[in-house]
Amino acid sequence: MIEQIIPYVFFLAALGSGLIAGVFFAFSSFVMTALAKLPAKNGIAAMQSINITVLNKSFLTVFMGTALATALLIVHSILNIENTNAFYLITGSLFYLIGSFLVTILGNVPLNDALARVRSEEETSVPLWKNYLSKWSRWNHIRTLASLVALAFFIFALS
Repeated sequence: MIEQIIPYVFFLAALGSGLIAGVFFAFSSFVMTALAKLPAKNGIAAMQSINITVLNKSFLTVFMGTALATALLIVHSILNIENTNAFYLITGSLFYLIGSFLVTILGNVPLNDALARVRSEEETSVPLWKNYLSKWSRWNHIRTLASLVALAFFIFALS
């Protein structure tokens, strides 16, 4: 039974990694730069709105669903380690789980939670915003690259 669904799990993990890499890439390449150019109070308010809006069914389904798919691929690949693509599936899955999923949970989400408590119109928010931009973007670059590398390993697994 499990053997029959693994190709679909593999497909969903690859597709999800690519979609998430694209979302994170957008933030790394232009969204955060645009927010940084706004007055601090406007950038903070915009990011606070983004952080609320991102918690929707479509994003969470892809983000969490990909994490679940990669966890299943790891278990399946370990149990079938003799398969030629097991190394690629495990490696790609670990890149997504650690570099995308865990980095989000341990790096970006705590920063988002701290930003949610800030009043954007207060002057004391300016240094926090600059620190947020730097740290959040650094973590985002890591998860962008990790999601993209995960996708690359899933593609390698096809050969």
